[in-house]
Amino acid sequence: MASEEDRDTRPDPRNAPGDLQSFAVALRRTQGEINRLVHGFAQAQGLHPTDVQALAVVLDSEEPLTPGRLREHLGLTSGAVTACLDRLERAGHIRRTRESTDRRVVHVRYEDGARAAARRYFLPLAEATERARERFAPEELAVALRFLTVLNEELGALRVPRR
Repeated sequence: MASEEDRDTRPDPRNAPGDLQSFAVALRRTQGEINRLVHGFAQAQGLHPTDVQALAVVLDSEEPLTPGRLREHLGLTSGAVTACLDRLERAGHIRRTRESTDRRVVHVRYEDGARAAARRYFLPLAEATERARERFAPEELAVALRFLTVLNEELGALRVPRR
């Protein structure tokens, strides 16, 4: 039998404040809450939740987005992306344009008028985010934002099988 002196008294790293399990639970809960809001927006707009995911990709894209890049990002087939874009265009959320000399290249743009509907619907999310932000010091927010940025970079580098 081990004496008190022989026992390892270091804290179990799985129970530390930054342990992987705690992050996994918190991230799943955040994802679930945001998904709940996204599904509500999709239903209110007569869209599929995947359509709202596509809208987010279009909105956040730093350069003109093509249907092919959207397909790669969402992991959908080209037919599924075309159907998604058709629904979004019919609902007035996006427009497809041919702006280059190569008429085969299509760019997807978020319609300005559609932004207002999204802003109205997601205003409670923005307000909840602001209330949460107010509870942290700027230095803490900088670390949290840095963590989320690095996590998104790591997740973005993962390749998922195509459907």
